[in-house]
Amino acid sequence: MDNKNNAHAITTIETFGVEQIPDHERNATPTDLFRMIFGGANTFATAVLGSFPVLFGLSFQAGVWAIVLGVLVGSLILAPMGLFGPLNGTNNAVSSGAHFGVHGRIVGSFLSLLTAVAFFSLSVWSSGDALIGGAKRLFDLPETDLTLGLAYGLFAVLVLIVCIYGFRFMLMVNKIAVWAASLLFLLGLFAFSGPFDAGYAGTVQMGSEGFWAAFIGAALLAMSNPVSFGAFLGDWARYIPRQTSQKRIMLAVICAQLATLIPFLFGLATATIVAVNAPDYIAQNNYVGGLLAVSPSWFFLPVCLIAVIGGMSTGTTSLYGTGLDMSSVFPRLLNRVQATLLIGLLSIAFIFIGRFAANLVQSVSTFAVLIITCTSPWMIIMILGLIIRRGFYHADDLQVFTRGQEGGAYWFHNGWNWRGMGAWIPSAALGLFFVTLPGQFVGPLGNLAGGIDISLPVTLGVAALLYIALLRTFPEPAGVYGPKGPRWVGSHDRPVRSISEPAA
Repeated sequence: MDNKNNAHAITTIETFGVEQIPDHERNATPTDLFRMIFGGANTFATAVLGSFPVLFGLSFQAGVWAIVLGVLVGSLILAPMGLFGPLNGTNNAVSSGAHFGVHGRIVGSFLSLLTAVAFFSLSVWSSGDALIGGAKRLFDLPETDLTLGLAYGLFAVLVLIVCIYGFRFMLMVNKIAVWAASLLFLLGLFAFSGPFDAGYAGTVQMGSEGFWAAFIGAALLAMSNPVSFGAFLGDWARYIPRQTSQKRIMLAVICAQLATLIPFLFGLATATIVAVNAPDYIAQNNYVGGLLAVSPSWFFLPVCLIAVIGGMSTGTTSLYGTGLDMSSVFPRLLNRVQATLLIGLLSIAFIFIGRFAANLVQSVSTFAVLIITCTSPWMIIMILGLIIRRGFYHADDLQVFTRGQEGGAYWFHNGWNWRGMGAWIPSAALGLFFVTLPGQFVGPLGNLAGGIDISLPVTLGVAALLYIALLRTFPEPAGVYGPKGPRWVGSHDRPVRSISEPAA
């Protein structure tokens, strides 16, 4: 294969798709993984998520605890998802075929698509609004549908170009984004140090009705940020050599997510200032507009720079992985570049429809919570499968579907493993039933806990118990396990079907 995917080919279009990356092409490091994750989250969109505790009525102190709790729990769930890329040399959706079947891996692809559209849209909307809002204050540029549309289109096209060039170019962009955005956010400490009040009390205090509902809702939104990387993490980690320390990889993931407390707390702190000095914006759920209204004039340019850098970084990490994934779902129709273009154009259409026609911006929080409710059990099944199989995988057998073949260790029942599917479907559905977002979405069982959202512990607990129970009751073939055999569960000795071309 004629490849130019080396460390010096930054401006060469990446040729690898979801096929296994050869060992000699794997020269990324856990530090590179840190930069990709942190760069993708160190953005204005994350600051917007950080403003939600104030929008929910929480105090600054309660908001800090909600954000820290959400980010910490989410990062611990996310960390093991960074191991599949180095182990199998492919993305996480393809790796999930080991537990869901080579056809069942489309679950991960579907979740990746939804997550990408949601967070790419949030990034473009917030960045575009900030850029035009800053230009209005600096140059008296009118804030119209035309100017907003031009800003959204500019971001979207720039992101699409970076994604087409691929991993190495993205890594270069994120190397710049990590430091630049961090410095600009820290500059905000000086910009807002005067009006900031750490004693901001909010409108919902501990002990009052609705406090825990607001607190848990804010924590879930914070958690949605690290969980959203679950389906994408293998996209970047697949270039890390398989012999790299697994502890270093997981530590890089956790540190990258903890570092996102910078934009999270920037959003929270500035939201309290907006709530005090420009409360009408909070009433309208317009954090970006409120931030620009209370910002000192000299900080308008940094806000615009954060918007540009952040929009590029978040957008690339979202769209790149989705394009990569769609190329593997339709391997005969689309290569990575074609799939990236298609998903990019569809996402751009969604952005414009959502912003100007359907007003979906206000539903981002709902969409994010619903996504993590479906993605979290999928991740738990993957992590449990990793532990049960002692990290052993047949990397070549994972590529059966991509190559248009049949059989292999992960063929199971015509390409579907109903143990993984049988655990994910009911746990995700039950989790959705328990979602409680007052005024936005309340599931059929959402009121059973007194208005408190318990969807996450329900969906995670049910997925873990069901998956292990199904593996114990219906053992998998011994061929899917390594020489040491499985942990906690048994296996049967029926032979694995050999890989073959499909019958004509």
